[in-house]
Amino acid sequence: MFASSRFTMRRRGIAMVGTAAALALTLAACGSSSDSSSMPGMDHGAKTSASSSPGASPSTGDMPGMDHMAAADGLSDSKDGYRLTSHDAALASGKRAAYRFTVNGPDAKPVTAFAVDQTKRMHVYAIRSDLTGFQHIHPVMAADGTWTADLASLAPGSWRMFASFTPDTGTGKGKDLVLSRTVTVPGTTTKTPLPAAAGSAEVDGYTVTVKGEPMAGMACPLTVTVSKDGEPVTDLQPYLDTYAHLTAFHEGDAAFAHLHPTTAVNGELGGPALSFHAELPTSGDWRLFLQFQTGGRLHTAALTLSVG
Repeated sequence: MFASSRFTMRRRGIAMVGTAAALALTLAACGSSSDSSSMPGMDHGAKTSASSSPGASPSTGDMPGMDHMAAADGLSDSKDGYRLTSHDAALASGKRAAYRFTVNGPDAKPVTAFAVDQTKRMHVYAIRSDLTGFQHIHPVMAADGTWTADLASLAPGSWRMFASFTPDTGTGKGKDLVLSRTVTVPGTTTKTPLPAAAGSAEVDGYTVTVKGEPMAGMACPLTVTVSKDGEPVTDLQPYLDTYAHLTAFHEGDAAFAHLHPTTAVNGELGGPALSFHAELPTSGDWRLFLQFQTGGRLHTAALTLSVG
């Protein structure tokens, strides 16, 4: 499920116009999500890295869009004339903190008009440099264009704050953008090694299994299956207009990729299998955070994926 930008969708649509033989070659190179073997490279250190929190009320929608493609890695604070600005260079450790920022447009003025994407006008992702401590937040904007993201307790270290949005006016109207800045959380820092790769992960009693063989820079199918106590889970509730939300960060530089399932939301309950369009731009280890909702509660499973 790689979520891709609308521009990338158009580009992929052109690239996909070809012979059936070319498509077959692409799928053969990636591997098929229907293969019975588990995908190499999925493990999350479930008991220490997974989390859960109360979720939003269920919503329904059509097939999730393929936006926020990893054509840009989100590691810059500016792109196409838009700039992420913030006076918060440091945040307190061990307690809740508020991260405030604005998005300035090509005219250097704060942008106040944003399009709704997956039911929200702004998505903020906080990730520690060792890819621990993931948070996905939907901030609130003041009339002057200042956004406030209320963060849960942060561990000491270097954190990167990603802002994912789509301007609804100006030269960037309709363009999906991801910008980021780093902040420091003072205190004694302990680096957590990235967990080894495996085929499944556990969170809150659920088992998440992933199948497929993604290759760097290629569009490949990916399947995620959710089970509990050995039984398939069929009560996944829509969350942000999908049955699951997937975000990935690259080991070393924390490059960003936003993925969405290609499985259409059809009713109040879904599962157990979800199909994803995977297109990670570079090889290496990626830390994936899969968010899904059951019984009004949001679960977050963390997994390590090795991409060839």
